[in-house]
Amino acid sequence: MTRPLAQKFEDLCVWQKAHGLALEIYKLTADFPKTEAYGLASQARRAAVSVPANIAEGFRKRSRQDKTRYLNIAQGSLEESRYYLILARDLGYCDPIGAFTSIADTSRLLDAYMKAILRDIAENS
Repeated sequence: MTRPLAQKFEDLCVWQKAHGLALEIYKLTADFPKTEAYGLASQARRAAVSVPANIAEGFRKRSRQDKTRYLNIAQGSLEESRYYLILARDLGYCDPIGAFTSIADTSRLLDAYMKAILRDIAENS
């Protein structure tokens, strides 16, 4: 049985997971020291928001190459988010274990989505 095609980016499981991660990182960074409001907290939030934003932006791109480029950018932002959480953990600002799980889940979904698009490119070439 095939799944129906997504009509909007919000229908994508990968976007839903990435959006949940962004919300999770916002909550984690809310308790960072006030001195980090424009530093690590801001950077972590920006990177986290970039993941679902790039998935959304790539969704409406017409070419599959453009789609995968935006998904690749999302994957880079995901890794950036992972680093900021490692730094925050090592500084004693938070325990990001749940966020690390969300990052891993989002990464797997992103990889699968990109592979499906690339497979479709190869089959239609």
